Amino acid sequence: MIVTKEIPNYNKVHLKFKLNSGNYQFEDLYDVAYSFIKEGQPYEKVFGYFLMEWLDPKDYIELNTSGSTGMPKTIRIKKQSMVNSAIATGDFFNLKPGDKALLCLPTDFIAGKMMLVRAMILGLELDVINPSATPDFNRSKQYDFCAMIPMQLQNAVGYIDNIKNIIVGGAKPSPQLIESISQSPAHVYEAYGMTETVSHIALKKLNNFSSNDVGITKRFNLLPNIKITQDERGCLIIDAPHLSEERVVTNDMVKIYSEKQFNWIGRYDNVINTGGIKVFPEQIEDKIQDKIPQRFFITSMPDDTLGEKVVLVLESDSNLIDKAAFESLEKYETPKEIFAVEQFAETASGKIQRKQTLLKLK
Repeated sequence: MIVTKEIPNYNKVHLKFKLNSGNYQFEDLYDVAYSFIKEGQPYEKVFGYFLMEWLDPKDYIELNTSGSTGMPKTIRIKKQSMVNSAIATGDFFNLKPGDKALLCLPTDFIAGKMMLVRAMILGLELDVINPSATPDFNRSKQYDFCAMIPMQLQNAVGYIDNIKNIIVGGAKPSPQLIESISQSPAHVYEAYGMTETVSHIALKKLNNFSSNDVGITKRFNLLPNIKITQDERGCLIIDAPHLSEERVVTNDMVKIYSEKQFNWIGRYDNVINTGGIKVFPEQIEDKIQDKIPQRFFITSMPDDTLGEKVVLVLESDSNLIDKAAFESLEKYETPKEIFAVEQFAETASGKIQRKQTLLKLK
């Protein structure tokens, strides 16, 4: 006999759910939210406002997208879709009622909101802390699950041994960050997703590889019930009815290996056509990542001969670097000019905003 797993409703809270060590039922959370809003720190007020929105009679919440699928806009996400996403993550990491989770992301955005939803639906014991660049959490307490942005993970590398599973998203982890976690007992995964897909729909393992991982390293593996295809641009199309009523067409160029695996190549918006050759800035960045100590990115500028020329932008007060850094690049990939900017424009998750940064050059 096949047993069908019952999906909980968004207006229910698991009996094992705890918030900052307190045990609450659905009805209790109104007072909790009110207390956060009236008496909490700024990050706790934001948390309280989201909790109040979750408790209201509407079956959806409104969120601002980051632009992964086009121009940023406000969309409605079904609360039940968030429940479905929480269950998929719980199944992947085998999270059980009573497991400990750490919320160190702001709840303004989907990643932080989903940590609370996972806790309420799966029955996790959630600790909420200030979402600073250097998370200040209880290092003697064992946690089963946490989500971070790369900057947080980099700043916490020395003391994540007490966290069993960590997902990192919001920006691409650098090779240096991946190297720094290679010996950590924490299992770290890069997450691929966006607001429109209700957080991540695929995970890529970054460390602690086993014999079962042969052939899947350096690839994103889809969570269950996700189907992917590509459009004529080579960009990813996501079909996940349990998360979104419409297919999600992204601006992310990918290589699909199978119905369950793919890899991210770069943003369609960032592709450079230089002398008739298409160049992906993200691929160039990967090649020279360990050759340049400062933060940097590759972009383009108009050129009378090439149409577009490849340029390098440094976060520095000087544009001088050792040209040996470009030895691994093809001629058409090599930057024709180097610029310096004192500080990059970036999103709250640490993702560099290339166009906004370029405006600082003018």
